[in-house]
Amino acid sequence: MFDLELSGKVALVTGGSDGLGRAAAHRLAAEGALVVICGRRAAHAQQAAQDMTAAVQASGNNGG
Repeated sequence: MFDLELSGKVALVTGGSDGLGRAAAHRLAAEGALVVICGRRAAHAQQAAQDMTAAVQASGNNGG
């Protein structure tokens, strides 16, 4: 995996609660970025954030 040097950087992902946006947000978080997601459905965004946080913490990365 590439080191994109995203640790400590902030990424804003619109449409991050589903589909490609969610996948992009997850990858950015896995690479160490602090990710802010937004979408039209609050419940989906909250679930996506919880899922990403759990995955990143399990991997030992500093993103989220």
